[in-house]
Amino acid sequence: MTLVKSIPSDPTAPFHGTSDPVLPVTRLPAPSARWRMRHVALLLSGLVCVLLPVLLSAWYLWARAADQYASEAGFAVRREETGAAVEMLGGLAGLSGASSRDTDILYEYLGSRRLVAELEAGLGLSALWSIPGTKAFRGETDPVFAFDADGSLEALHAYWPRRVQVSYDSLAGLIELRVTAFAPDDAQRIADGIVARATALINEMSDVAQADAVRDAAAELEAAETRLRLARAEVTLFRNRHQLVDPAMDLQAQAGLLGTLQAQLAEALIALDLLREATRADDPRLEQGARRVAVIEARIAAERAKLGLEGDGAAFADVVGAYEALVADRDFAERAYAAARGAYDLAQAEARRQSRYLAAWQAPTLPETAEYPQRARLLALVAGFAALLWALAALSVYAALDRRG
Repeated sequence: MTLVKSIPSDPTAPFHGTSDPVLPVTRLPAPSARWRMRHVALLLSGLVCVLLPVLLSAWYLWARAADQYASEAGFAVRREETGAAVEMLGGLAGLSGASSRDTDILYEYLGSRRLVAELEAGLGLSALWSIPGTKAFRGETDPVFAFDADGSLEALHAYWPRRVQVSYDSLAGLIELRVTAFAPDDAQRIADGIVARATALINEMSDVAQADAVRDAAAELEAAETRLRLARAEVTLFRNRHQLVDPAMDLQAQAGLLGTLQAQLAEALIALDLLREATRADDPRLEQGARRVAVIEARIAAERAKLGLEGDGAAFADVVGAYEALVADRDFAERAYAAARGAYDLAQAEARRQSRYLAAWQAPTLPETAEYPQRARLLALVAGFAALLWALAALSVYAALDRRG
């Protein structure tokens, strides 16, 4: 009931505000709701769009969908580093221990078509994933979850992520594998095959790296041998050309001889001066002393000429310098050869042992109970999506009808 103010019958009469009486007005009751065609259509659409998919999904999940078993495995790539470093004269050359991220390569390999093709050839994945497990003896199939046995390799590769889930912890370098199949033994067999192929890949990468290291070390050793051979040949040719075994020793001997001659010359000059003071000018001993001095001076001049200039115009000091340069090159080549030989021996030792290996922290397990398909969860998802789509469609239709009205 609503209270309203009364309005005078005479429109010309003055309105006196709140002093006028207020009269109650009673509204008529709303008519009762009745079923109409749009209500029936809405109910039928809800049954068709929501209830029917839920019932069909429940029937398929519990009546036709085959049980799936999951096998888990976990492993990591480990690499042994060598502690000894081979140096060549302070690090001019050596063996490097750096390598690419083997775990990243392995992670990409676990989802590659190459692995799918290898397991298809070795295990027959298409056959294992196309038989719905325990229901195969009744002739029933599972087209939703099973793989088509006649499918191509590309289809099998596209189906692979539905059966193999790979988790990779890049910080710790750990890889976790989860493989599902319609039989417990099949799941474990597939997981074992994946681990075996992963181990083969790591061994292959290790063999390639070791072969490269040995080949590079052998090339370095061959170059060092050639350099040492040439350096020794240059020293031998220099000795033969100058008729010298060791120019430094010859220089020391010549310097000693020159010092001795100079001492003898000094003694001869002193003796000649004393003789001149004590004898006459026609004394034959003066002539003999003068001849001795002349002979010693000539010998000193000859020795000086020998030390100063050779017959080919090369100074003896230059000859010694050239020889010392050749000897330095030979010594450097010998040290380089020793370092290259050590690097080659180390590379061969590395090639004989396994530096990379797959460390499995969990071997492929044999499942005992079926974990998939998760029927209740899948049914709830189907019901939720169907209800959501039906509600959106109903709201759209009612919005369009309201705009038309």
